[in-house]
Amino acid sequence: MSYNETKQHGTADFPFELYEINQTHPKYEMAMHWHYNVEIIRVKKGKLSITLDNRKFTANQGETVFVNSETLHGAIPTDSEYDCVVFNLAFLKTGNVSCDSFLDNLLNHNAVISDKINSPLYQTAISKLFSALKTREDGFQFKVFGAVNELIGALKENNDFSYKIDGLNQKDEKNVAKLKRILAFIRENFDKELTLDDMANASGFSTKYFCSFFKNMTGKTPISYLNDYRIERASRKLLASDLPITQIAFSCGFNDLSYFIKTFKKLKGCSPKIYRKILL
Repeated sequence: MSYNETKQHGTADFPFELYEINQTHPKYEMAMHWHYNVEIIRVKKGKLSITLDNRKFTANQGETVFVNSETLHGAIPTDSEYDCVVFNLAFLKTGNVSCDSFLDNLLNHNAVISDKINSPLYQTAISKLFSALKTREDGFQFKVFGAVNELIGALKENNDFSYKIDGLNQKDEKNVAKLKRILAFIRENFDKELTLDDMANASGFSTKYFCSFFKNMTGKTPISYLNDYRIERASRKLLASDLPITQIAFSCGFNDLSYFIKTFKKLKGCSPKIYRKILL
């Protein structure tokens, strides 16, 4: 799944948020998405098959991944528990030219932090960051600022970043841009009846090429992606409202209740009714 996430993480005056993910979480399988914020993913248990733009790799227990601003990313967990910290890098700017120029390079995508940040040099700062956001003790905001600045400083000191070279991987960049446009359309229309032809037409591709391109880029068929995204949205509605299950199914693009329940069981391991009962 892929979409441009516009959700506010944290608050306007403190845009930092911690998410603790396990098998019961509605977003256990991280839908492919992108956002202006950066994200740090720490694997506590099991492993994650991660995609960052066109790069695919596995992050194992104890490893940490840095997701740069507006990078298309997603993760498929295997018996996993993982934490994510999402924050607005621009919030670290203080007016200091030497510091702000590096942050601007990251925000403008002229520079990118390395995908895996597993050096012991970074672990103290990472632990401080996650711990402060989890305990939220009095004064935790200062600890968060300190930990993030300590981490960014250590990454720069150890050259765990690279400057973008114009013209490098232009084909890959164009493909990622195409995928973002295609999946933004699906996100905006998931609650309507959508066919393969509808999605292909919106992308400007033939149906055959569209299916091949989509599967190559995401590892999923368009219909599988659509169903996954619809079930994720339904899961969130089940936990956030007392709407009838039938109404939730229809509002998420399913026009057949039995098919919705069958698909939900396949992806979540239980019926929508039991899912709501267990987690509420």
